[in-house]
Amino acid sequence: MSTTEVRRGDPVTTVLTWEVRPGREQEFERWTHGITRCARRLPGNEGVSWLRPEDGHRFHAVLRWSDSHRLTAWLESDERAAWHARIDDIAIELGSERQSTTGLETWFSLPGTTVRPPVRWKMVLTTFLGAFPCTLLIQWLVTPRTAAWPLPLRAAVFPVMLLPVLTYLVMPLLSRLLRRWLYPPPGH
Repeated sequence: MSTTEVRRGDPVTTVLTWEVRPGREQEFERWTHGITRCARRLPGNEGVSWLRPEDGHRFHAVLRWSDSHRLTAWLESDERAAWHARIDDIAIELGSERQSTTGLETWFSLPGTTVRPPVRWKMVLTTFLGAFPCTLLIQWLVTPRTAAWPLPLRAAVFPVMLLPVLTYLVMPLLSRLLRRWLYPPPGH
């Protein structure tokens, strides 16, 4: 789904891919810290994560924005253009690989890359490992305090608490911790 296909009010996640010249990776990583600080100051930015390759020279930036309008404003901003000008001889953004999503598929796949998502049973097991402790905590700490609430309100508490915690904290952490298991190198 491209940025223009995302409805205006929906949160959006975009993956940008960078090809870094061999031997210039450290300079590029220093640059990522600066442009990330710049982006985080803007309204609507909900975080930037950088995925660094173990081998190779392609880096991926995962940008989360409150809506596609604010994402587009950042992508077309003079500030971003100025940051890009600083690394003209270091790296190039592969615009053909830029993709945006609004769903939970970003838990396990990188749009615009050749990385295949893990097999489904690994996704199920990883999601269970993330959801179970959160569910247990919510059931233990929150559910007893909401027993007198009407059923629809009680039922809403669980997903309102669980989904943001899984999406922004638990699943990104588990995906990093279990990376080698979820995405084994070819031939293993």
